[in-house]
Amino acid sequence: ARCWREPFALPTVRRSDDGIAAHMQIERDALVPAPPGRVFALVDDLAVYPSWMNLVHDVHEEPPTGDRRTWNVELQAQVGPLARSKRLRMTRVAHEPDRRVVFERDEVDGKRHSPWILSATLHPDVAVAGSTRLTMTLTYGGNLWTGAVLQRVLDDHIERGAAALCALVAASGDGGPGR
Repeated sequence: ARCWREPFALPTVRRSDDGIAAHMQIERDALVPAPPGRVFALVDDLAVYPSWMNLVHDVHEEPPTGDRRTWNVELQAQVGPLARSKRLRMTRVAHEPDRRVVFERDEVDGKRHSPWILSATLHPDVAVAGSTRLTMTLTYGGNLWTGAVLQRVLDDHIERGAAALCALVAASGDGGPGR
Protein backbone atom coordinates (compact mmCIF):
# COMPACT_ATOMS: atom_id res chain seq x y z
CA ALA A 1 0.00 0.00 0.00
CA ARG A 2 1.11 3.53 -0.71
CA CYS A 3 0.88 6.69 1.30
CA TRP A 4 -1.25 9.38 -0.24
CA ARG A 5 -1.22 13.08 0.56
CA GLU A 6 -3.97 15.58 -0.21
CA PRO A 7 -2.99 18.41 -2.57
CA PHE A 8 -1.84 21.34 -0.47
CA ALA A 9 -3.74 24.55 -0.02
CA LEU A 10 -2.36 27.90 0.95
CA PRO A 11 -2.02 28.40 4.69
CA THR A 12 -4.77 30.29 6.45
CA VAL A 13 -3.52 33.58 7.87
CA ARG A 14 -5.76 35.04 10.53
CA ARG A 15 -5.56 38.76 11.12
CA SER A 16 -5.97 40.72 14.32
CA ASP A 17 -8.41 43.63 14.57
CA ASP A 18 -5.73 46.05 13.37
CA GLY A 19 -5.13 44.01 10.17
CA ILE A 20 -1.76 42.59 11.23
CA ALA A 21 -1.24 38.88 10.70
CA ALA A 22 -1.98 37.20 14.03
CA HIS A 23 -1.11 33.60 13.17
CA MET A 24 -0.84 31.10 10.36
CA GLN A 25 -2.51 27.70 10.24
CA ILE A 26 -1.35 24.92 7.94
CA GLU A 27 -3.33 21.70 7.68
CA ARG A 28 -2.31 18.61 5.70
CA ASP A 29 -4.00 15.23 5.22
CA ALA A 30 -2.42 11.88 4.40
CA LEU A 31 -3.75 8.38 3.98
CA VAL A 32 -1.32 6.10 5.83
CA PRO A 33 -1.38 2.35 5.06
CA ALA A 34 -1.57 1.24 8.69
CA PRO A 35 -4.22 1.00 11.42
CA PRO A 36 -4.73 4.00 13.75
CA GLY A 37 -2.86 2.39 16.68
CA ARG A 38 0.33 2.03 14.69
CA VAL A 39 0.11 5.55 13.25
CA PHE A 40 -0.76 7.08 16.65
CA ALA A 41 2.39 5.56 18.18
CA LEU A 42 4.40 7.65 15.70
CA VAL A 43 2.61 10.98 16.25
CA ASP A 44 1.86 10.77 19.99
CA ASP A 45 5.47 11.10 21.24
CA LEU A 46 7.54 14.03 19.95
CA ALA A 47 10.73 12.04 20.65
CA VAL A 48 9.74 9.74 17.75
CA TYR A 49 9.32 12.58 15.20
CA PRO A 50 13.01 12.76 14.18
CA SER A 51 12.66 9.19 12.84
CA TRP A 52 10.24 10.39 10.15
CA MET A 53 10.20 14.23 10.09
CA ASN A 54 13.60 15.75 9.36
CA LEU A 55 12.35 19.25 10.29
CA VAL A 56 12.44 17.98 13.88
CA HIS A 57 16.19 17.94 14.45
CA ASP A 58 16.48 17.08 18.15
CA VAL A 59 14.06 16.20 20.98
CA HIS A 60 14.55 15.64 24.71
CA GLU A 61 11.69 14.72 27.01
CA GLU A 62 11.46 16.39 30.42
CA PRO A 63 10.29 14.50 33.51
CA PRO A 64 6.44 14.33 33.44
CA THR A 65 4.47 16.93 35.40
CA GLY A 66 1.27 15.33 36.66
CA ASP A 67 -0.45 13.74 33.69
CA ARG A 68 1.29 15.95 31.11
CA ARG A 69 4.38 15.16 29.08
CA THR A 70 6.75 17.89 27.87
CA TRP A 71 9.57 17.88 25.31
CA ASN A 72 12.30 20.33 24.34
CA VAL A 73 12.27 20.36 20.55
CA GLU A 74 14.71 21.84 18.07
CA LEU A 75 13.38 22.50 14.58
CA GLN A 76 15.94 23.00 11.86
CA ALA A 77 15.49 23.81 8.18
CA GLN A 78 17.58 24.95 5.26
CA VAL A 79 16.26 28.17 3.74
CA GLY A 80 18.35 28.83 0.66
CA PRO A 81 21.99 29.02 1.75
CA LEU A 82 21.04 29.56 5.40
CA ALA A 83 20.09 27.08 8.09
CA ARG A 84 17.43 28.29 10.49
CA SER A 85 16.60 26.67 13.80
CA LYS A 86 14.06 27.19 16.52
CA ARG A 87 13.89 25.71 20.02
CA LEU A 88 10.49 25.10 21.57
CA ARG A 89 9.27 23.59 24.80
CA MET A 90 6.14 21.65 23.80
CA THR A 91 3.60 20.12 26.20
CA ARG A 92 1.03 17.52 25.23
CA VAL A 93 -2.29 19.13 26.20
CA ALA A 94 -4.76 16.66 24.64
CA HIS A 95 -4.37 12.90 24.43
CA GLU A 96 -7.05 10.58 23.02
CA PRO A 97 -5.29 7.28 22.18
CA ASP A 98 -5.59 6.24 18.53
CA ARG A 99 -7.69 9.38 17.77
CA ARG A 100 -6.12 12.74 18.60
CA VAL A 101 -3.11 14.42 20.18
CA VAL A 102 -2.35 18.14 20.63
CA PHE A 103 0.94 19.77 21.61
CA GLU A 104 1.29 23.45 22.59
CA ARG A 105 4.29 25.64 23.19
CA ASP A 106 4.75 25.99 26.95
CA GLU A 107 7.87 27.98 27.86
CA VAL A 108 8.73 28.51 31.53
CA ASP A 109 11.25 31.37 31.28
CA GLY A 110 8.72 34.09 32.12
CA LYS A 111 9.03 35.73 28.68
CA ARG A 112 6.27 36.16 26.12
CA HIS A 113 6.59 33.71 23.21
CA SER A 114 4.82 33.15 19.92
CA PRO A 115 2.26 30.35 20.06
CA TRP A 116 2.92 27.03 18.33
CA ILE A 117 0.20 24.38 18.33
CA LEU A 118 0.56 21.01 16.61
CA SER A 119 -2.35 18.60 16.41
CA ALA A 120 -2.74 15.17 14.86
CA THR A 121 -6.19 13.68 14.26
CA LEU A 122 -6.63 10.09 13.09
CA HIS A 123 -9.62 8.32 11.56
CA PRO A 124 -9.80 4.77 10.21
CA ASP A 125 -10.31 5.10 6.46
CA VAL A 126 -13.51 3.38 5.34
CA ALA A 127 -12.49 3.27 1.67
CA VAL A 128 -9.10 1.61 2.22
CA ALA A 129 -9.24 -1.20 4.80
CA GLY A 130 -6.45 -1.12 7.38
CA SER A 131 -5.51 2.49 6.55
CA THR A 132 -5.72 5.68 8.57
CA ARG A 133 -6.57 9.20 7.51
CA LEU A 134 -4.07 11.45 9.34
CA THR A 135 -4.67 15.20 9.58
CA MET A 136 -1.80 17.29 10.92
CA THR A 137 -2.45 20.94 11.78
CA LEU A 138 0.23 23.47 12.71
CA THR A 139 -0.79 26.86 14.08
CA TYR A 140 2.06 29.34 14.33
CA GLY A 141 1.86 32.87 15.67
CA GLY A 142 5.37 34.20 15.23
CA ASN A 143 7.59 35.80 12.64
CA LEU A 144 10.51 33.36 12.40
CA TRP A 145 9.89 33.13 8.64
CA THR A 146 7.52 35.00 6.37
CA GLY A 147 4.38 33.14 5.28
CA ALA A 148 5.56 32.16 1.79
CA VAL A 149 8.96 30.98 3.03
CA LEU A 150 7.38 29.08 5.93
CA GLN A 151 4.88 27.43 3.58
CA ARG A 152 7.57 26.33 1.12
CA VAL A 153 9.82 24.96 3.87
CA LEU A 154 6.98 23.14 5.62
CA ASP A 155 5.51 21.71 2.41
CA ASP A 156 8.90 20.27 1.47
CA HIS A 157 9.41 18.75 4.92
CA ILE A 158 5.82 17.49 5.09
CA GLU A 159 6.14 15.80 1.69
CA ARG A 160 9.32 14.01 2.76
CA GLY A 161 7.92 13.34 6.25
CA ALA A 162 4.76 11.71 4.87
CA ALA A 163 6.86 9.39 2.71
CA ALA A 164 9.16 8.57 5.64
CA LEU A 165 6.17 7.92 7.94
CA CYS A 166 4.69 5.51 5.40
CA ALA A 167 8.04 3.75 4.99
CA LEU A 168 8.37 3.46 8.76
CA VAL A 169 4.92 1.86 9.19
CA ALA A 170 5.59 -0.46 6.24
CA ALA A 171 8.93 -1.53 7.73
CA SER A 172 7.34 -2.14 11.14
CA GLY A 173 4.84 -4.64 9.69
CA ASP A 174 2.50 -6.47 12.08
CA GLY A 175 4.90 -6.20 15.00
CA GLY A 176 5.31 -2.42 14.81
CA PRO A 177 4.34 0.33 17.25
CA GLY A 178 0.73 0.46 18.30
CA ARG A 179 0.03 -3.26 17.83
